[in-house]
Amino acid sequence: MTDQDKAAKIRAGNGFVAALDQSGGSTPKALRQYGISEDRYSGEEEMFDLIHGMRERIVRSPAFTGDKVVGAILFEQTMDRTFDGVPAAEYLWKKRGVVPFLKIDKGLEDAANGVKLMKPMPDLDATLARAKKLGIFGTKERSVIDAANEGGIEAIVAQQFDIGRQVLAHDLVPMLEPEITISIPDKAEAEKILRECILRHLDGMKGDDQIMLKLTLPEEAGFYAPLADHPKVMRVVALSGGYSREEANARLAKNPKVIASFSRALTEGLSDAQSDAEFDAALRDTIDSIHAASVA
Repeated sequence: MTDQDKAAKIRAGNGFVAALDQSGGSTPKALRQYGISEDRYSGEEEMFDLIHGMRERIVRSPAFTGDKVVGAILFEQTMDRTFDGVPAAEYLWKKRGVVPFLKIDKGLEDAANGVKLMKPMPDLDATLARAKKLGIFGTKERSVIDAANEGGIEAIVAQQFDIGRQVLAHDLVPMLEPEITISIPDKAEAEKILRECILRHLDGMKGDDQIMLKLTLPEEAGFYAPLADHPKVMRVVALSGGYSREEANARLAKNPKVIASFSRALTEGLSDAQSDAEFDAALRDTIDSIHAASVA
């Protein structure tokens, strides 16, 4: 059985999931958005120290609590570090009332059939066992859909559910993320194929297991309601996917059974140069706006 208190927090959904899981490839961009350019660090170690400092500043802010943030997704290095001297996952749950998740994918394969599958994860079982011991509730794994290609989307969903079953075997809740690129011309058609494919796989699940889904905000309001209502789905969350926070919030508010799981849109407007008071005020405004859209 999963941790019932954490599961209840996610099911209630009175808030959103913060995505604090920028990996090596996306970290330089996240730091630039935060006001830290590449000339301020040398090598990956310094880069990851700086991004951890940003994440720690966010989670330690008085604005960041379980009242409006129900969960947070961590990068593996973050899981292995501390916030305010406390192991990261423990700090989130015990100090902030925020359910901790772990990003587990290792990046993307080259494009084929209009999609990018996840790279192999040969050490996944060991990672999942360690995550469980550290208090992680669930995982997140991302792959990308770049075209309304039925074969490609079926491959994406099959891989996501395969990894999901591996996660469930460790008594963790998988958050499957088959992201649809927001700029593709056939986005709405890709969404139709994806929804039907996910529904087929959900109907094939056995026992009492539940998963979560992290999906691109759809073109049609309420489009993913059948997924959110499925008994095998604990929660559907939405990624911002490159939309501005304003547009992401506007789209999210039209999907009442979906809550946010934003990354770039969460840190938009935050800066290393801000005083703590300025930073906390900006973060509070951001959290308030994303929370309002999530519970609309």
